[in-house]
Amino acid sequence: MNNSLQGRVVVVTGGARGIGALLARRLSARGARIALVGLEPDELKRVSEQLPAGGGWWHADVTDHETMTRVAVEVKERFGRVDVVVANAGVATGGPFEDSDPDTWRRVIEVNLVGGAVTARAFLPALLESRGYLLQIASLAAITPTPMMTAYCASKSGVEAFAHCLRAEVAHRGVRVGVCYLSWTDTDMVRGADQDDTMRELRRRLPWPANRTYPLGPAVDRIVAGVERRSAHVYAQGWLRGVQPVRGWLPGVVAAAGRREMRRFGSRPANASKGLVGAGGAADERARAERD
Repeated sequence: MNNSLQGRVVVVTGGARGIGALLARRLSARGARIALVGLEPDELKRVSEQLPAGGGWWHADVTDHETMTRVAVEVKERFGRVDVVVANAGVATGGPFEDSDPDTWRRVIEVNLVGGAVTARAFLPALLESRGYLLQIASLAAITPTPMMTAYCASKSGVEAFAHCLRAEVAHRGVRVGVCYLSWTDTDMVRGADQDDTMRELRRRLPWPANRTYPLGPAVDRIVAGVERRSAHVYAQGWLRGVQPVRGWLPGVVAAAGRREMRRFGSRPANASKGLVGAGGAADERARAERD
């Protein structure tokens, strides 16, 4: 597989909004045919209709193995092949672990970690056939722990480790696996987290450059470049590459700073929202309520 995306078939989960939607548009502008997967049919249809090179969309929960296996078969039947899969679907919640809702906490792990693995399992046969590329969207949260983000950090650390393990398993068969790291990027998820006063203040007190919100466009452009190169590591913000060599020191630094910050906040964190954040989180909660 060369670096050109012209005519390639790319699957993007979580494609209804944010990173997934813009990534689909940018990849399509380079000639890729896009298969969108997500929980919001109206939004998926809208994004699909805007793709310059065409594509399709599938309504599916990435944690559902049977459904995702069916989607993988249908995508292959429609387009004839699958060259790239971007496991982007994700949700988040914030607040102290002690006060967290157990079901919501578990759902973050299910969507971000289990959903990424289910996606990989469903599409791996097609990727083995095409000698393709799987890109797992992780986060700065995989590199450094953050107070009041236990579920998100655990899930993103998990998908990073999963991707590294899978890369070693399938490299000899021609499939490449990459991990993408993002800091706080201007998406519905981040804007939703900022609606909570404590979470917003805690984030703003992080050291520079981790306390900034970065524009979506340049981040997605870096992801597109990573897909074109089939990169093992993709950094949506360039400074994240420099964090890797010192990541072993970060838990101790964060523990010391976190102790100070949590003491300063006092009882305020207990009032943090206990649901999934942002419009994507709301869509996930609606879909589960309808299914139940």
